[in-house]
Amino acid sequence: MFEPKPFTPKQKPKGLSEDAITIHHDTLYAGYVKKSNAIGEELGKFVSGEKSLDGSNPTFSDLRGIKESETFARNGMYLHEWYFDVLGGAGEPGGELADALVAQYGSMEIFLSYFKANGMVARGWAVLCWDIKAQSLQIYTGDAHNQGGVWGAIPLIVLDVYEHAYFMDYGSNRGAYIDDYLASLDWNKANELYAQAKQINVQ
Repeated sequence: MFEPKPFTPKQKPKGLSEDAITIHHDTLYAGYVKKSNAIGEELGKFVSGEKSLDGSNPTFSDLRGIKESETFARNGMYLHEWYFDVLGGAGEPGGELADALVAQYGSMEIFLSYFKANGMVARGWAVLCWDIKAQSLQIYTGDAHNQGGVWGAIPLIVLDVYEHAYFMDYGSNRGAYIDDYLASLDWNKANELYAQAKQINVQ
């Protein structure tokens, strides 16, 4: 069983109200945790024999419906955890991750501009990650929790661009929200995730 991770930022994220953060974390994210647990219980019934596997097929079946829900809920939980993990810092780039981004993109300004643009074109998520197959930093986008992700990629900086993340405080001004998000990044946490991800070496 999963338990919601607490949100304990080092400082208040810029531009986001307490109400918006509470709804996002305590209601929406916690809801994905609850749904993930409920789906796990339902899948267990197929394993135990309480629910039949007869008729399982890719067009329409009980098992298929639950498996589709599983990836949506589970990624909704995980992506929000990575989002909140790096939210609430000083926003000052530094450390090995920042050095790697400068080496790859030419400057931090270019990276931040490109990452923001990815956040503007995505419908759900923009994710800086370590691709363990390519052994490089990549930015991937997703229009839904279970769309756009790449297996073998470890999220480092996760930006939620669904309207629920910013509309209460920014209206339709997504660009201003992304600017404040980037100004509120916890680069220490991002560097920790980067160091951990780089230890995975799969060719």
